[in-house]
Order: sequence, then structure tokens, then C-alpha cells
Amino acid sequence: MNVKEIKIEGKPLSAEEKIRGGKPTPVISIKNLHKAYGDKKVLTGLDLEVYEGELFGFIGKNGIGKSTTIDCVIGAKKFDEGEITINGYDVRYEPLEAKSSFGYVASEPTCYEVMTGYDYLEFIASVYNVSEGDFVRNYRYLANRLGFDEAELQNPAANYSHGMKQKLCLIASLLHNPKVWILDEPTVGLDIMAIEELKLMMREYANHGKTVFVTSHNIDLVAKLCDRVAIINEGKVYALYDLKREPNRRIQLSKIFMDAYRSK
Repeated sequence: MNVKEIKIEGKPLSAEEKIRGGKPTPVISIKNLHKAYGDKKVLTGLDLEVYEGELFGFIGKNGIGKSTTIDCVIGAKKFDEGEITINGYDVRYEPLEAKSSFGYVASEPTCYEVMTGYDYLEFIASVYNVSEGDFVRNYRYLANRLGFDEAELQNPAANYSHGMKQKLCLIASLLHNPKVWILDEPTVGLDIMAIEELKLMMREYANHGKTVFVTSHNIDLVAKLCDRVAIINEGKVYALYDLKREPNRRIQLSKIFMDAYRSK
């Protein structure tokens, strides 16, 4: 799979898109999301829409609800109230269809460490019914992009460094060429060269009609790379900026971020 080879064909606006002012139907739609842990309310009515072809940044300070939001989106945690759809599939009532359409990388790399890297990737490919030919082509392409030595795939994942496990999880997340790529702090543990390559891959993925949803503490990365960005605070989207329409916001994003919490 070559990210650059993905082709996008234009199509006329649907009746719904015309009603929405030309905006496409959201690929990720979150409505009135509530989540609490006991008496602690983490999400208190979060609303968010992310569209096809976007590289979308979701930022906030530690413990503010970023990972909780993602966990609800991917179906890893139940939420108390609200609605989440991915590619039109309700994550509660159509979980298999929703999960088949996205790739996910956690903030801490998680894989079956008793397996070799190759066996793990082959297992993930089988879960998504990726053909043998596509599997071989995709993992080799992705390993090359991320600087992962193919010979290392024959070793148990337990022997990998943190960075190698992260690369393995990144490769696994794209084997089935998902419509949505969800990344929670994806650069943690990666070397500089891998980070730069990952940034290119994220941009290419969005440019070719897919959707990238990323959280990161690296505000500079988000400011330079993302098309739109949302800041979460007090369990809701505190601010939402279109960095393509307002490029000056890219320079101001660090200050905007700090002000969001200083004012509270």
C-alpha cells in the first residue's frame, strides 16, 4: 500500500451536503458525550465533528479527557450519555462495522509480546481479512517508510525497544488501509527520523481523502500539521480553530492553548 497511490475522485454535493453548506457528512461525529468515573465527571457534553480528508488535532492538558474521548470513540470504554458514529456506524450498536473502518494507535504501544513482530502483523491482518498479497505488500511498504528493519520482525516483540513497538503498532494500524486513522500521542518513543516520516505519512493520508485524528502534547507539531484543531477543557470542546482558513492561528496556538487554562 502506497499512501501516495490512493486516488480521490470528486463527486457532486448530495442534498444533505447542500443543506450543510457544502460540508461533507462527518466521518467522526460525537454528540453530547458524557463520561464519569464515579463522582468525577470527565466529559460533560462534548460535541465534535471531523470530516473526510482532514488532519484533525485534539489537544488539552493532562487528565482533561483526551484519551477518554478516544477510548469512547474506538469502543474501548462505555460512555454514560451521547452518540458517537464513525463512517456512519454507531459505535454502540454497530461496533464491528465501526472498528473495521479505522486504525488506532494508543499512547503506549500495545501488542502481543509473545509473538514475533511478523506473527503479530499477520494476526492483525487476518482480523481485518487482509489478503496475503496485500498484507505482504503493505507491511513491507510501511516498515520501509518507518525505518523498521524487516529482519527484526522475526524476533519476539518482547525484545523490542519502546520505539520499535511503537513502529510495529503504527504498521499494524494501517495494514487494512482504514478510512480513519486515530493516533493518541503517536510520536512518543520514536526517533527524529521516524517522527518526520510519520508526519509526512499523516499529511499524505489526509491529502488522499482519508481522515487523521491525532492527539499530541507537541503543540508545534499540531500547529504546523493539522487542518483544524480542537482544545478540550472542562469536559467539552473549549475552542475550535480552522488553521487552513486562519493560518495566523498556527503561530498563536501555543498562547491560545495556555490561555484556555489560565482563564479558568
